[in-house]
Amino acid sequence: MLYPVILSGGSGTRLWPLSRAALPKQFLPLVSEQTLFQETLLRLRGLNDMAAPIVVCNNEHRFLAAEQLRAIDVSPLALILEPFGRNTAPAVAAAAYVAQDADATLLVLPADHLIQDVAGFHRAIQAALLLAQQDKLVTFGITPDEPATGFGYIERGAALSATDQAYAVARFVEKPDLATAQTFLASGNFFWNSGMFVFKAATYLAELQRHRPDIHAAAQRAWQLSQRDLDFCRLDEAAFAECPSDSIDYAVMERTQAAAMVTVDIGWNDIGSWSSLSGTCAHDARGNAVRGDVYVAESDNCYLRAESRMIAAIGIKDMVVVETADAVLVMHKDSAQDVKHTVEYLKQAERTEHLVHRRVYRPWGYYEGIDVGERFQAKRITVNPGAKLSLQKHQYRAEHWVVVSGKARVTRGEDSLVLYPDQSTYIPLGVVHRLENIGDTPLHLIEVQSGSYLGEDDIVRLDDDYQRIK
Repeated sequence: MLYPVILSGGSGTRLWPLSRAALPKQFLPLVSEQTLFQETLLRLRGLNDMAAPIVVCNNEHRFLAAEQLRAIDVSPLALILEPFGRNTAPAVAAAAYVAQDADATLLVLPADHLIQDVAGFHRAIQAALLLAQQDKLVTFGITPDEPATGFGYIERGAALSATDQAYAVARFVEKPDLATAQTFLASGNFFWNSGMFVFKAATYLAELQRHRPDIHAAAQRAWQLSQRDLDFCRLDEAAFAECPSDSIDYAVMERTQAAAMVTVDIGWNDIGSWSSLSGTCAHDARGNAVRGDVYVAESDNCYLRAESRMIAAIGIKDMVVVETADAVLVMHKDSAQDVKHTVEYLKQAERTEHLVHRRVYRPWGYYEGIDVGERFQAKRITVNPGAKLSLQKHQYRAEHWVVVSGKARVTRGEDSLVLYPDQSTYIPLGVVHRLENIGDTPLHLIEVQSGSYLGEDDIVRLDDDYQRIK
């Protein structure tokens, strides 16, 4: 049985300001109407003898992952929650323990890649499965079309089949400089390291135990002590904290004698930067890729994306301009790898633009910041039909709610009241309260907070349908 393992714990800092800690690139619709996470799952359809997917994600993204799975009608075999990131080697070990049957084979896929030739991808998986049955640990090598310096490379060794697709791995090479990458491309013997794998669960665990027994032991213990929480499987936090952070490549693939590679040319892109994303988009006659409300004139080879306001781009060349409600990125395409320096600046300055958008998703819906000032903050809140916020109170702020559309039930201390459009209520500081959508359409309201402290951590939860602690 083939078990897809979807790794969705990345942060995608090079796609700021669209990708942020609370909503990273894998959960964004960057290329189509579906998110990259959803696209990864949907392209598995048509594979035979396949189990339901095992999804590994960060604890903070659990409701995002669950909702996006529901939206495409996919029920995972397990949704494993990492309390914090420890790279791919421990994550895949945890997934290997979920696959219980003796012949379980894992198809390990990052959730943030683009593959345009799905039929070719399926054929490559079948080729990899034949090698995995011989206890090989198989990776996919992407046929390079440029001397890219942002990828690791794999040098092919001896052929492992009569086809020209399966090879032993001669060596893995770190991201090279341009001159080295040009040499690799010219030789025809080097392939981009895709970060996708096929191997038996038992073979991977045995190789991990052989080469990194510390990771194996910690991951095994984190799984053994894991707990079920709603539809989630929470790895034990204390045990996982003891687990070293390392990738599959470093922990196993570069050490094992069983590494193999299937070479592919399937329209693969890791969407690792704005310039690489631009290369996947449709372009106008002058090479511009445009999304959103954009006016462009006398400009060439630009990526222009407007999320909330109009962009006018006039007389520019080789530029990336990305607009969101609270930040605008303007850069030359040659600086695409340097966006992470902006994220580091935001962290050091203790700002929030790298963490959240103005629209922040919650399991019950979302809220958007409208205005903020001295001792006040205004938000637009949307609650899904049938959903409700936690029963809670605040130590430092009071709240005033005005219903715009929908039907709300409000718990306020000992009182319970129903509010309709244009009706409002006031929640004094310290009063226990709850908001619930009892209608069959989304509930929209405006919330005005006032008080000495307005941070999101000023919430004391007394009861919560989603079992959140904070």
